Amino acid sequence: MPAPYSVTARFTQAILEASLRHGVQVPEALRAALTQGVRVPMAQQDSLWALFAEATVDPLAALAVGTDLQAGHLDIVGLLLLSCDTLGDALEVLTEYAPIIGDNARFEVDAVRDPVVLRYLPDYTVCVEQRVEAALGCVVSLARWMTNGRFRPSAVLFAHAPRAAVAEYEALLGCPAQFDQPFNGVAFAPGEMGLSLIQAGRELHAHLRTLADIMLASLAQDSVSARVQHLIRKHPRWGKERIGDELGMSGRHLNRKLAAEAISFKGLREALLYNLAVQALRTGQTAALVGEKLGFSDENAFVRAFRRWSDKTPAQFVRAGFTIMEADPSE
Repeated sequence: MPAPYSVTARFTQAILEASLRHGVQVPEALRAALTQGVRVPMAQQDSLWALFAEATVDPLAALAVGTDLQAGHLDIVGLLLLSCDTLGDALEVLTEYAPIIGDNARFEVDAVRDPVVLRYLPDYTVCVEQRVEAALGCVVSLARWMTNGRFRPSAVLFAHAPRAAVAEYEALLGCPAQFDQPFNGVAFAPGEMGLSLIQAGRELHAHLRTLADIMLASLAQDSVSARVQHLIRKHPRWGKERIGDELGMSGRHLNRKLAAEAISFKGLREALLYNLAVQALRTGQTAALVGEKLGFSDENAFVRAFRRWSDKTPAQFVRAGFTIMEADPSE
């Protein structure tokens, strides 16, 4: 039997936080269930969206949530997008790795026609219109931010009828909106594919792509790598032997299990520590504090590791604008 659909915890947390800001009363049991693992069962995400849709008065609340989402909310996929050279490269990444964010929706790029169309193909049945609006709002907002405001979509296409005045959609999206279309998606001129991204980095891209491949391969919830990822995120100080003990096996046996999935413990742990470091630095935590939380012997050891991962020191990373992105992705 195939594993049930699931969504990354980072994306779920963003929706949960938005729901709370809108005054949605989320039962404590559901709130706890949404924040316990690396992946969240889609049924729980459905419940959260149902509460959101029922409790919010503004018909464009979901679209506003989508335009507020940031790259970090997309987990490793968001970081991978930021490391691409061009918008076209980023769209290729999105079509390949979108299941990491939520594995019951996918994207397709139709680059043959003019305009180019990025199609969004959801396979969920709860609050479809709201979730489609959030997804496409996120795509437009993030693409605009990654290109330093140069991305100019021709239109955002919705398969459903407008839920508010079309002018209100267009004010939020910053571009034309069309409804009752054959599919959901974003249309734009072919030349937009070549737009360079503000955070392009080839070495970082290769590093993140390796992690994304690992995560994509481990979506089955019973895989050893998925369980290891969960423990590393929960206990970043733990090493191979301690995690092996938690899983009821020796460190050597754990290595063999991961090797069967074409994964190394060292590579997986370092990639996840980098991901955790990026998330922490975005919230304004100091390098010393982040290094201590992640188990480094001192700040210098963390700085050396971070430079190896990203070719930047933590201070350079912050000055490059990543904390600003978290505060306001529209700038």
